[in-house]
Amino acid sequence: MKRGREWVVQPVAAASAVKTYTCPACPAPITPGTAHVVAWRADAMLGDEHALAERRHWHTHCWKIT
Repeated sequence: MKRGREWVVQPVAAASAVKTYTCPACPAPITPGTAHVVAWRADAMLGDEHALAERRHWHTHCWKIT
């Protein structure tokens, strides 16, 4: 639980990180080859498809401190 909500959090290994994303916390880029996490709400009121569409890629450190 984080910020009063349930989240699904999946780690992304550096070898699997092939695209650039913008971290919503810092907002610095997460470059290819950088291990990070993907998170989305587990308790989304609009359903799983909507929750997956709203998932975000975070620097691992940023997710931990947010």
